[in-house]
Amino acid sequence: MGPDDDEYIGYVLSDVARLIRTVFDRRVRDIGLTRAQWLVLTRLYRRPGASQTELADMLEIDRASAGRMIDRMQKNGWVERRADSGDRRVNRLHLTAEARRAHKNMWAIAEATVDDALAPLSSSERDEFTRLAARVKGQLQAMAGTHGS
Repeated sequence: MGPDDDEYIGYVLSDVARLIRTVFDRRVRDIGLTRAQWLVLTRLYRRPGASQTELADMLEIDRASAGRMIDRMQKNGWVERRADSGDRRVNRLHLTAEARRAHKNMWAIAEATVDDALAPLSSSERDEFTRLAARVKGQLQAMAGTHGS
């Protein structure tokens, strides 16, 4: 198996990730969020109170880009900045009630998208696929020096 083979694992993994994002993007379009914004929602849902710097690191973007995105999302009522009690220079980011509702809707769409994508697999194949993918992810995180991203 080589670079000309469409079933090469690197191509398959890349295509699966891209296609899941594409299908999900189409399904959440009605909520009115861009992919970058739904990534912010997801990260802040999992890590409420993250700083702008921490969010930029999670998204693998520069702080200025994260700041502009947060500004837009704050203006649209999705995110609020709260002063850090220990360091007045730092703002902690939190989702608004509206953003939490949007996240709930997005999560239902995400679950349906994954269920639809995995429909060709049996229940035991899904479980095995999940275990194997998690092991590969762990190996890649160790190689990259990251934890739990």
